[in-house]
Order: sequence, then C-alpha cells, then structure tokens
Amino acid sequence: MEEAKSYIKAQFKTFKKKLDGIPILKNAEEKVQIPKEYLVLGGGSFFLFMIIFGIGAGSLCSLVGFIYPTIKTIDTIEGNSSKRRSNKQWLVYWILYAFFTVIESFIDFLLYIIPFYYAFKLAFLLWAMLPQTKGAMVIYDAFLKDFVQKHESKIDAALKNAKNAAAKGSKEITYAVAEATSEVKED
Repeated sequence: MEEAKSYIKAQFKTFKKKLDGIPILKNAEEKVQIPKEYLVLGGGSFFLFMIIFGIGAGSLCSLVGFIYPTIKTIDTIEGNSSKRRSNKQWLVYWILYAFFTVIESFIDFLLYIIPFYYAFKLAFLLWAMLPQTKGAMVIYDAFLKDFVQKHESKIDAALKNAKNAAAKGSKEITYAVAEATSEVKED
C-alpha cells in the first residue's frame, strides 16, 4: 500500500512540474487560490463527465477537435514546421474532421441512440490529432492513399462535372434573376 502511495505522490509531483510551465494556470491559481493541479483535475473530470453523459458533448468535441489542430495548422502555414510529414498530418486531419462533420449533419438524429458516441468521437479525434499517435497519418497510409490513387481519375471527373453543373446552374440563376428584375421594372 505504501508503494502505491509513493508512486501516486511521485506521479502527482511530475504532473505539478509540467503544469508549472503553463502561465495561464499560474494566473488562475493566484486568482482563485486553488492549486493548479486541482484546477486541471477538476476541469478534466468535469469535461469527462460532460462527454460521457452527453451534456454539450457535441460542442465540446467540436472545440477540442478544432482548437489545437487549428493552432498547429497555422504553425505549419507560417513555416514553424519544416517537415513535410507535419503538413500531411494536418491536411489529413482536416479531411477526417470534415468527414465527421458532413456525416453527422445527415445522421444526427441517429447519434442519440449510439451510447457514448461523443466519447468515442473525442477519443478518435484525439488519437488522430496528437503528435504522439499521429492517427491521421495512420489512416492516410493505411486507407486513403491507396483509395485516392486507385480512384483518382473518377474523382477528377466527378469534380469536373460538379464544377460544370455549378457554372451552368449559376448562369441559369443569374439569367432568371435578371429576367425577373426586368419584368418588375416594366410593371
């Protein structure tokens, strides 16, 4: 039992040292007079509770899935990341994030019957984004790369057709609006 206590104390000490390097936590600790490690553990527990029980889980997943990757993407764009693999990591991550967003918009009514959907989604997004796991690159290397290479000509043709259809539709709408406004002016 003493071994477990000393192990937990050592881990807690390491945790506290890592938190010392985060200035915003120091400021929060001074303002509320609660040790920063308790603030982080309490906030993390609250966050986990909300995700597991689905209270605002969609919004929380969106924030977590958006904030850190956005910062890393901006770092990559600004040249703070010189590795080509880092560029690919964030491009693939945004493809996965967009995929989730599009799919959810069509099946959002079904998500309520899937237990712990947002907890799984959060775990997946963390796995995909974190530099320790680089899950987005795992998915790209295992699935997307071969799929895109195999179907590249079909994808290009579909994009060309969509572009032509959008241009045609835009011309038709412009013509219809111009015709309608000229009829209104005549009246």
